[in-house]
Amino acid sequence: MQRHFLTLAFLILFATALRAQPLPERNAARIKQQLETLDVLGSVLYVGAHPDDENNQLLAWLVNEKKYRTAYLSLTRGDGGQNLIGDEQGEEMGAIRTEELLAARENDGALQFFTRANDFGFSKNAAEALKIWGHDRILADVVWVIRRFRPDIIICRFPEDSRAGHGHHWASAILAHEAFTAAADPSKFPEQLAYVQPWKARRVLWNTFNFGGNNTTAAGQFHIDAGGFNALLGKSYGEIAAESRSMHKSQGMGSSPSRGHRWEYFKTIAGDPPRKSLMDGVDIGWSRLKGGEQVDRLLKDVLAHFDVDDPARSVSGLLAVYKAVQALPEGYWKAEKQKALQAVILNCAGVWTEADAEGPYVTPGGTLQIQSRIMSQSDIPVTLQSVAFNGNVHKEGHKLTAHEEKTVTEQLTLPENTPVSQPYWLQEKHDPGYYHIGAQQLVGKPWNPAPAKVAWNITLQGVPFTVEQPVMYRYTDPVRGEVRQPLSVTPPVTADIRNGVYVFTDTASQAVYVRLRGFAGTSGKVQITVPEGFEALRNEIPFTLKAGEEQWVHFMIRPAAAVRENRHETLSIALSAGGKEYTRGIHEIRYDHIPAITLFPPATAAVVSMPLRISGRNIGYIMGAGDKVPDALRQVGYRVTLLTDAQLSSGDLQSFDAIVTGVRAYNTREVLRNTQSRLLEYVKNGGTLVVQYNTNSRLVTDQLGPYPLSLSRDRVTDETAPVAFLKPDAAVLNTPNRIGPADFNDWIQERGLYFAGDADSHYQKPLSMHDPGEDPLDGSLLVTGYGKGKYVYTSLDFFRELPAGIPGAFRLFANLLSQEK
Repeated sequence: MQRHFLTLAFLILFATALRAQPLPERNAARIKQQLETLDVLGSVLYVGAHPDDENNQLLAWLVNEKKYRTAYLSLTRGDGGQNLIGDEQGEEMGAIRTEELLAARENDGALQFFTRANDFGFSKNAAEALKIWGHDRILADVVWVIRRFRPDIIICRFPEDSRAGHGHHWASAILAHEAFTAAADPSKFPEQLAYVQPWKARRVLWNTFNFGGNNTTAAGQFHIDAGGFNALLGKSYGEIAAESRSMHKSQGMGSSPSRGHRWEYFKTIAGDPPRKSLMDGVDIGWSRLKGGEQVDRLLKDVLAHFDVDDPARSVSGLLAVYKAVQALPEGYWKAEKQKALQAVILNCAGVWTEADAEGPYVTPGGTLQIQSRIMSQSDIPVTLQSVAFNGNVHKEGHKLTAHEEKTVTEQLTLPENTPVSQPYWLQEKHDPGYYHIGAQQLVGKPWNPAPAKVAWNITLQGVPFTVEQPVMYRYTDPVRGEVRQPLSVTPPVTADIRNGVYVFTDTASQAVYVRLRGFAGTSGKVQITVPEGFEALRNEIPFTLKAGEEQWVHFMIRPAAAVRENRHETLSIALSAGGKEYTRGIHEIRYDHIPAITLFPPATAAVVSMPLRISGRNIGYIMGAGDKVPDALRQVGYRVTLLTDAQLSSGDLQSFDAIVTGVRAYNTREVLRNTQSRLLEYVKNGGTLVVQYNTNSRLVTDQLGPYPLSLSRDRVTDETAPVAFLKPDAAVLNTPNRIGPADFNDWIQERGLYFAGDADSHYQKPLSMHDPGEDPLDGSLLVTGYGKGKYVYTSLDFFRELPAGIPGAFRLFANLLSQEK
């Protein structure tokens, strides 16, 4: 018999996983795995604070070995972390890590949820995290996810105390514990009960750990072996885990696979403790449902006779199972298993579908051509009754011929009120600790609902099914092959300001360049609004654009009076067209391991004015993990050259007034292992070397400076923490700019991280700072002379402050770069 390797493009079951990644493999082994999962009615919710907090091996084991319906709830999207693959920060970072989590879940098979909590940066305790997030606000979200997902078991990654190591980690465990009780109480968050019912999980467990020098496991704790090999998938759970973990590329989480035993330990936090199984006391079979015994018998018969050479032979038996499930009383597990059964049935029957748009963009009220395709890849009779494009129905009544594609095309016009495809959590300006989400039913979802969908209504041996798929844009890349990305709804016209920051040190005019992109034929005018104390030489410019056209315009702006103090304000761009106003740009993020991400940020830029003097303008920059410091330096008049490995190895370094290493350069640039001696020789001969922060692990060299120094994990997370001037007369605080307390106003997210620890007495430490209630730290800035030059090590987070346009950060950094004579 012919062996069928079947792919189902989209079913509701896979809605979380399938955004625009390569279509999942649905061969006979995968189908067998799905069949076995149908026979299990148990669910687990794993709770952590960030992308990468999840235990990838345990998730892989729970899904693929135990066949539990499993999900990971990450309270945040990782917005506050650093980026090892690019220069994105903040909201862009959160969007990238959202997609990385979805890519990880595609590997291990779990689902993915979030709350509205924003990763505002490192937090040293749970009290701070819960205060900034809003305790009840995020608790409500965790309760909502529990009530929707209805887990039998809740597992926390972290403990409810300082052993968690990060305030967000600590808070995630507190919230999971509290939500365990609150989700079952109808008096808690009763507004949710319009959509969900109270739910009581059996127990909450803490998945204890042994990593980072912290062992919280003990022999007496309940433990399981989450190792092993899945013959159907041809992989150990450690191999699946490594593939999932390696999707966290922006965090440098590439992992090697493990094989064999893997012991996981648990401590009971609430509910009755397990004795033999995580699911002790939970009925995970069909006997859980009234009338489920017949379903169980029918399903076991299908499993016993499944033919990997011809999965289609199981269709008739599976249809009998499907009808038996339909006859059960309404409820959560009936609905979930109906969706799962549909997926398996259509996979066995070889039903393949795809829906493509002619282009990647469409505007509200705009028209796009959609091509829907369906094929039966087996001899099972399938009749296409109709195809619906966002509800617009094409009647068909067409019997599919095996292995012949049936195509239906539609010119679909979107409603005028279709929202732009801005991620739902970014549609409103948000507070530091949380996002504003208007619709309750969006809470927890990884991404927006698709703006366009195709539904194929078919009958298979007389039984009706609906297969629904979001419309994608598909193209062929000459290197990557077929690439699929979400369809984006865009404004008719967008405005992107070339620079995120405009810095003024005198009254000279600067050009603000704006790129206009037309996504529909549009004409109107571009207007600029500048802050008080600034003036634009003209305030509006007319434009006319066809769909697909771009146009650059520019405005000249300047301070109205001499610059005498630090100021940080905002300019904005508005587009008036067709009686409407548009105030967003468009920003596309592309990495090969995740789908393309399209964001629509406000068309604004920072306008910064400050008295600034510069000494030495020719800067060499050694990019590390990725940051936007070079562009920020260019804004104030520096000439910045990004140094290649060849230039570092054999180029003329003495031609530069100063050389700067980017963030984590000594963690990521292998060339520095062998060229550090050249950099120190450059300093000795009269150059200035400024080294920005590095983490204290995986350094390519332990000789960061001309004299011994070590790195700690110390940091100051309060961006308003007072700064003490230990050596107010130090040249670095006076030349060429006199630095004072006002220069530390308006910093964002934190003061600095991975401060220097032990340092040789040659280093001068001019600054001290600390978080509330902690001892002072003097390792944020080290300066020393060496030969004829100057060496600086700084853990202050200039990589955030300079792109954000913080005036005092520019002034201090200019002093670090200056050549002191």
